[in-house]
Amino acid sequence: MGSYFVNEVTVIDVKPSARGADLVDLTVTLWCENALPGAERLWELIRSGHLNHTEMWHELAPEDRHAWLSVALWSREYQRRGKPDAPAGQVFTLDGRHINDRDTFYCAIGEAINGPGGYFGWNLDALDDCLRGGWGATTPFTLHWDSSAEARTRLAERVPAGDRELVLFDLLLEIFEERGVSVILR
Repeated sequence: MGSYFVNEVTVIDVKPSARGADLVDLTVTLWCENALPGAERLWELIRSGHLNHTEMWHELAPEDRHAWLSVALWSREYQRRGKPDAPAGQVFTLDGRHINDRDTFYCAIGEAINGPGGYFGWNLDALDDCLRGGWGATTPFTLHWDSSAEARTRLAERVPAGDRELVLFDLLLEIFEERGVSVILR
């Protein structure tokens, strides 16, 4: 389904297992930087095969959307199951109706490129990495950004961009353009 890197594993209890005479049940504590609180729901959806339609992240609380993105990243190989990137020249549709902040943008772009629970970045550097290939789409491609005017008003925070500061929406458009993505605002 996916994986995390864990360390600092400490066994705190060992007892015979009810599953077999030669088995033991371990209780452990561990440290995992990438396992975020709230991720359990998405892992269960993946495990049970119920992550099968879009828009499942819309009603999540902000902290749960960030956890959603972390699971999308760490389950990416399982979700894509070895599928190659979509070839250059494809058209993807980004639904801007539920884009309220950075995390909702990344949830929406991941879904637009890679389907339900899909990943296509969870910060600006990761988005730039995804646009270089290997994450579901090959540039150049076209992105139809529906409800873009609504998204523009919600992505109005100013963010650093090198030696200047830009509105997040404008910076996203600039990143797309630099990487060969034609964005059609609708």
